[in-house]
Amino acid sequence: MSRENREKSTMALRFRGFLPVVVDVETAGFNARTDALLEVAACILEMDDQGFLVPGEVHAINVAPFEGANLEKSALEFTGIDPFNPLRDARPEEEALNELFRPIRKTIKSTGCNRAILVGHNAFFDHSFLFAAAERADIKRNPFHPFSTLDTASLSALAVGHTVLSRSCQLAGIDFDNRAAHSAAYDTQKTAELFCEIVNRWKNLGGWFDEV
Repeated sequence: MSRENREKSTMALRFRGFLPVVVDVETAGFNARTDALLEVAACILEMDDQGFLVPGEVHAINVAPFEGANLEKSALEFTGIDPFNPLRDARPEEEALNELFRPIRKTIKSTGCNRAILVGHNAFFDHSFLFAAAERADIKRNPFHPFSTLDTASLSALAVGHTVLSRSCQLAGIDFDNRAAHSAAYDTQKTAELFCEIVNRWKNLGGWFDEV
């Protein structure tokens, strides 16, 4: 191993300087530009000295619909979210994302990574809503890579032969409660467990070694 790499954390070496952060969103539709972001959750992954991944703490925040946001009835019925229920304690997008991004930036610095990379199940969807909200809130220090993602749907197709999150978890030996699904916090936790399982299984097979 080079001297430069010896000075880097194991996490910084594993994903080309990217810190993997699992993200899930719940929304009021499929169009990131027009439909409301209602829930967002993130799990910052951790790595031990041997290079094995484990899920860290899940940070979950309810988000208030932005002014003029579209709220598709079918989407709300699917998720069961009432956007205007006062018990949600929903935050404006700017406040919610700044709170979510703060520990991610801190971990990027402490691990010696360059920036975060979004890990998601069908990651394009979560990435598009996260970035659309950050743009609306005029957040200048978005810690995530602007277009690269790591997609557990694709990884699951390779590793266990399935693309649906619940079934992929079950095939990987991870408990999944369908009654708890479609909550950003729960789906983030399970996606994190699935991603760690696939990456660690690959490592156990000898599929990754540190560059010299």
